[in-house]
Amino acid sequence: MSPVPSGRTLAVAATATALLATALGVHTAVAAPKPAAPAAATAATTGKVLVIGIDGTVLDRIKAANAPHLKGLMAEGLTARSTLYASPMAATSSGPGWSTIATGVWPDKHGVKDNTFTGKNYGAYPDFLTRIENTRPALNTYAAADWEPITSTDAGGPVFSAKVDKRLSLKGDRDGYGTEDPKIAAAAAAELQDQNPDAAFVYFGQVDGAGHSYGAASQQYLDAIGRVDVMVGQLLTAVQNRPAYAQENWKVLVTTDHGHTDAGGHGGSTLQERGTFVIAKGAGIPAGSVRDDVRLVDVAATALAQVGVAAPGLDGVPLDAPDNDPFDTLRPSLQARVDETGIPAATKGFTHTPPAGWTVDNSKMGTGGVTEWAGWAFATDEFWSQSQRDQWRELNVRSRDVFAVADSDEWDDKSHTGSFDSTLVTPKWPVTGGTTRTLAFQTHYRQDAGQTAQVLVSYNGGAATVVKNYTADAVAKAESIALQVPAGATDVQVRFRYSGTNNWFWTVDNVTLG
Repeated sequence: MSPVPSGRTLAVAATATALLATALGVHTAVAAPKPAAPAAATAATTGKVLVIGIDGTVLDRIKAANAPHLKGLMAEGLTARSTLYASPMAATSSGPGWSTIATGVWPDKHGVKDNTFTGKNYGAYPDFLTRIENTRPALNTYAAADWEPITSTDAGGPVFSAKVDKRLSLKGDRDGYGTEDPKIAAAAAAELQDQNPDAAFVYFGQVDGAGHSYGAASQQYLDAIGRVDVMVGQLLTAVQNRPAYAQENWKVLVTTDHGHTDAGGHGGSTLQERGTFVIAKGAGIPAGSVRDDVRLVDVAATALAQVGVAAPGLDGVPLDAPDNDPFDTLRPSLQARVDETGIPAATKGFTHTPPAGWTVDNSKMGTGGVTEWAGWAFATDEFWSQSQRDQWRELNVRSRDVFAVADSDEWDDKSHTGSFDSTLVTPKWPVTGGTTRTLAFQTHYRQDAGQTAQVLVSYNGGAATVVKNYTADAVAKAESIALQVPAGATDVQVRFRYSGTNNWFWTVDNVTLG
């Protein structure tokens, strides 16, 4: 986040205990106790969740720091590197970042584009603790932070609403030393160990402060990670020391709202600024696992699933949801750059080889051009978005891991003959005549005069007919097309045809027939 003037102003919505708050020198406002949960709810499978947010933290710097507790979570659970959007969807700043984490939807839904919080749409897309209160009010929720907009009405917030049972809000210093973080850690640890939260969010801000003051490449930044790691250890110990811990099923997630440049700062579109991560430990998460298909919106979805709250309409999916996208199977075969110069040489992120059963028809494709984008390719965000920044490639947030991309703009950057005209073809899928099937996929399309983007279907090998013709931008969209299967049809095949030269692009991901 952007630096906030130093100072110590407390605005306490609620604290873990009145005794601890008195020791900290703050006033308390504690929610009325809720009725005891039924005995059945205290069985050995009682789901509870703790989300720890560490502002402005770079995953690679965690790995370089003295951070045994965070590294222990990585060894015992999941580490997932991910990337953010950039403008015009939203800046890589704290307001959009924490709103995305809390709500489980991207900025085009929750409405927060920067730290002014102008346009916030929390009424339609509330934070996960508020969703829990709305759906299962008997559960206990807790939030603690020392960046005011997260838990206080100051500066455009709160991200976590007044419906949360207990909220601790401190005004944190942004001098890189995090003088309020230890108070957050102490209060949250007392709440976790001695009270009965079912879902909690705890925020630490000093790593971001060190990033702004000294840069992510500095020793001071590593030292700040080390100090926060000690506090993460306090929270983990508090959970493990709970009297009922053996009868509880805890899931712990650690995440960040944005990255930092080596020199310090964020808000822009570089991969350093867009870099985020999710570290998670709990039942069903394999120890030492590493994934590439996790997105920041999955934090809220996972937290809600952990306590049994359904949340249709989220962009996120729980971490234990299966990944059945055939494009993702291509990751081991991805290649490094050939003609592109803006992509780091060590980044392996594209291939022209489709997954099993899929084909690419380049019979109408021109020759030459930039190798990486000669017809439909399969790429990662890390690779494709670095081919040219600030042309909306960073907005492809609803694709995950490996996706299909047709990019006539980048292909045109090298001499060629003919035009870009390539068709991505699915396998033949079985259908029953006279039924309705739903073709669903994630797409990101930028319109320009002179290009075409069409979805076509054919039944039993017959002529292909257009079922969708894009004539306007379709930015990071979840697409759904009803297919009326004709009588007698036994199979259907889908084609994605894109043509244009020095126009824009089209991406497709997670194509399913439901």
